[in-house]
Amino acid sequence: MKLADFDFDLPEELIATRPAKPRSSARMLVCQGQAISDHHAIDLPQFLRPGDRLVLNDTKVIPARLFGQRPRMGELGETRAKMDVTLLEPRADGAWAALLKPLKKIREGEVIEFSPALSATLEGKADGQAHLRFNLTGDDFDAALAEAGAMPLPPYIAAKRPADQQDKEDYQTLWAKHTGAVAAPTASLHFDEALMQALAARGVEVTHVTLHVGAGTFLPVKVEDVTTHKMHAEWGQVTAAAAAEIAATKAAGGRVIPVGTTALRLIESAGRSGAIEPWEGETDIFIYPGFTFNVTDALMTNFHLPKSTLLMLVSALMGKDVMDSVYKHAVADGYRFFSYGDASLLIPEG
Repeated sequence: MKLADFDFDLPEELIATRPAKPRSSARMLVCQGQAISDHHAIDLPQFLRPGDRLVLNDTKVIPARLFGQRPRMGELGETRAKMDVTLLEPRADGAWAALLKPLKKIREGEVIEFSPALSATLEGKADGQAHLRFNLTGDDFDAALAEAGAMPLPPYIAAKRPADQQDKEDYQTLWAKHTGAVAAPTASLHFDEALMQALAARGVEVTHVTLHVGAGTFLPVKVEDVTTHKMHAEWGQVTAAAAAEIAATKAAGGRVIPVGTTALRLIESAGRSGAIEPWEGETDIFIYPGFTFNVTDALMTNFHLPKSTLLMLVSALMGKDVMDSVYKHAVADGYRFFSYGDASLLIPEG
C-alpha cells in the first residue's frame, strides 16, 4: 500500500468554512455495500433499526488558540513581541505542551500575556513544542481561557478565515462534556435536537465514550509505505457502563455504529481482544486496509483529506475500490468536505 493510492483531486471550493444550518440539514451520502445514494443528516434514522446503537464521543473542545505578547526589558526599554499559541495537551507535571510561533523569539523563564487575567511562563522547549505553565489552574483557568482563547480551527479552515465567536458554538458538539480536545469530533456536529428526537423515536440507542482529539489528527502522512506510519497518541476512555451497553447491543443482534473516526478508533482499541471491554489510556491505533473490526458494524463520518490516515480507515471498513467510488461521487456531486462539511454513512456488506 502506497501513499499515492489514497490521493485524489479536491477542488478548493468544496472545502467548507462554515457548517450547514440547521446542523442536521447537511447533506449525507449513504453507501450500503456498493450502492450510493444522496440524502441529508436528518434522514439518518431511516437507515437505522430499532436496537441499533450509536457511539458518540463526548469530548469537549477547549478554545486552545491564544494570541498574546511577550514583554522584554532591554537597554532601550521594554519591547513586546506578538506570540501565537495553540495548546496541544496538558502534561503530567501540570504544564501544557503547545505550538508557539515564533518559538525562537522567546527564552525560557519569559512570560506571555494573553489577557489581564491570563498569562503563561515558558518552562522549556522540546521537539518543536513549547512547555507553558499558566498563572491559573482549575475553574479559574477554564474561565480565563474561555474569555481569551479562540477555537483551534483546522489548518484548512484557518488558512481561509480566522476563528470567531460563532465557532465557539459551531465547533462544539451538542453533548460535549469532558474538556480536553483541541479538535472536534466533527461527524457529531451534524446532530441537533431534531435529529436526536427522531433517533429516539426510531428506537436507536446511544452510548457516550471519550477520546480527546489532538492536533496530531491533522498531521500528514509522510512515508510512502503507509504501513510504516507512526500514529499520534490520544487519551480515551470507555467506561464499564459504556462497554456493557455496546456488548449488550452486539449480543441482541443490533448494530454498533460509531459517529466519527475518533469514536471508532476508541472502541476498536477497547475491542482488540475480540470483544469490547472497559478501557482507559492513550491509543495510537492505526487502521488501514487489512484491519479486522471487532466492534464496528457501520460508520457515520465526514469526508477526509487526501493521503490521510482517516481515508485509510474508511477504506479499511468499506474496501478501497468502494471508497474510491464514494469520493468520486462526492466530488462530482459537490459535497462539502472536511470538518464543517457534509456527512457520509458507510454500511459495509454483510
